[in-house]
Amino acid sequence: MKKTISFAIIFTAILIPSIVFSQNVVAPSLNITLPATNNPTTIATSIKLLVILTVLALAPSILIMMTSFTRIIIVLAILRQALGTQQMPPNQILIGIALFLTFFIMTPQINAIYYNAYLPLEKNQITLQEAYYRATTPLKTFMLKQTRQKDIALFLRIAHKKNPKNPQSLSMGILIPAFLVSELKTAFEIGFLIYIPFLIIDMVVSSILMSMGMMMLPPIMISLPFKLLIFVLADGWNLVVMSLFKSFMR
Repeated sequence: MKKTISFAIIFTAILIPSIVFSQNVVAPSLNITLPATNNPTTIATSIKLLVILTVLALAPSILIMMTSFTRIIIVLAILRQALGTQQMPPNQILIGIALFLTFFIMTPQINAIYYNAYLPLEKNQITLQEAYYRATTPLKTFMLKQTRQKDIALFLRIAHKKNPKNPQSLSMGILIPAFLVSELKTAFEIGFLIYIPFLIIDMVVSSILMSMGMMMLPPIMISLPFKLLIFVLADGWNLVVMSLFKSFMR
């Protein structure tokens, strides 16, 4: 019986690929072409299609460089490191939390871009240049609130450019790197404040183990349950999320 089953499995494994590859399987193809035309409407539609494809290709970079995502994901990663839970929560969950918190925080800017820039452009009420200006205005307002003047001055000095007459006239090439540097500094400041209580717990546990002569016992095995207990009792996730939201309300 066992020989029969083994022979059937081997025969099936040999026969199925031969049947599949013996048939003429035609894979579907997808082609995107822009036909030649002199119609202004068709040309405008083609340009819009190219712009949309470009935005979709740059969407991950835009999400990281021009929103609150950077600060949130760094703080969550430092929190996980402070707890000492290794890969719990996993990276996928941390990124998912950071994404949804980013969308929640950036909702006013997303609505402003959609109603003031995208809809008028779709209805051909404004030009592409005007749509770009209307789309970048709320983003600039958000980034300027979170960017330190010292970082803006740094990149202006590196680029050998003069101080602008007003903040809104700053180019995105100056504002985006300044915003990123400021976000990194703010994220590490918040992470440092989060790390201190857990570091104190580790030091206390290590001192107790040393005084008891239990030097071979890893302190993390004893301190981890206490850190998790204190974090849960203090409603740590609520406090961390609230701190992140308050850091964007200045």
